[in-house]
This record gives sequence, C-alpha cells and structure tokens, in this order.
Amino acid sequence: MTGAKTAVHWLASVAPDPRACRRQWERDPRGVALLPVGKGWDVLILPGPLGHATLHVLTGVLDRLGPVLAGFGDERAGFLVPPGTAARWLGTGIRTAGPGTWIVVPYPGRTTGGMRWLVPPDGSGTLTDPALLELAMHEAAARLAAGEAR
Repeated sequence: MTGAKTAVHWLASVAPDPRACRRQWERDPRGVALLPVGKGWDVLILPGPLGHATLHVLTGVLDRLGPVLAGFGDERAGFLVPPGTAARWLGTGIRTAGPGTWIVVPYPGRTTGGMRWLVPPDGSGTLTDPALLELAMHEAAARLAAGEAR
C-alpha cells in the first residue's frame, strides 16, 4: 500500500463507514472528506503566523511530526493531537475541535482549493504531543514577539 493509501485508510478509520468514506473520497473531484473529530484525534487550531512559527520550532526538535493542516489562505494551522486534548486545553486564542465536531480533510497528496497538509499523515497514527506543542507555541510566540519588537 502506498503512503497516501495508508494515510487515507488511517484517516478514514474514524468515519462512521470507513470503506464508504474511502470510496467517496477517492472519487470526489474536490478531494476532501468530512471526518469526525474525537475518536482518532482532536485538533488544536492556531492562528496562521503562530501556527507556522510553531511548526518551524517543532521541525527543529522532532524527527517525526503528527499531521498538520493549513486552512484557507494559511490563516489557520490545525495540529492533530491525541483524543481528549481539546477538553483539557486552556490556551488563550487557540481554537479546539473535539468530540461532536467534524473537520474538512484533504486527500493526502492532493491539493485542494481551501485546505492542504503542511505535514501530511503517514498512516502510522503519529500525533503531535500536546505538551511539546505547548512548549513549541511558547517558543514561537517569543520569536514572533522579538521579531515584531525590532
């Protein structure tokens, strides 16, 4: 199974009918699926500049990152984190998506009009550790503040 196919199987595994989801997703010319959040992952949604700076920090310290989505003009970045994270998250200015919410997910390896993968899933189930994400966000915020202060 190719990397994209493995990722599709992993992502679709959270759908009410994974097999039907995969079939529809592969045939949909828009290349997107609507998937439930809270079963396989939650999503922490950061404002674009902070999200991109946080991703930059994480790529400097981790060999393997969890999937990260960019939405609509890179105005937001969504980090896939373990289920339950959204319910416990207290960060100001960070949106969360947990059980009861759904997200638009692009087909791995395809470019869509509004959503794209900054870090595509590899199908292994790797997610971003929330504690590391929080530390990276603090570092990224400090770097952004220092850059704005110059």
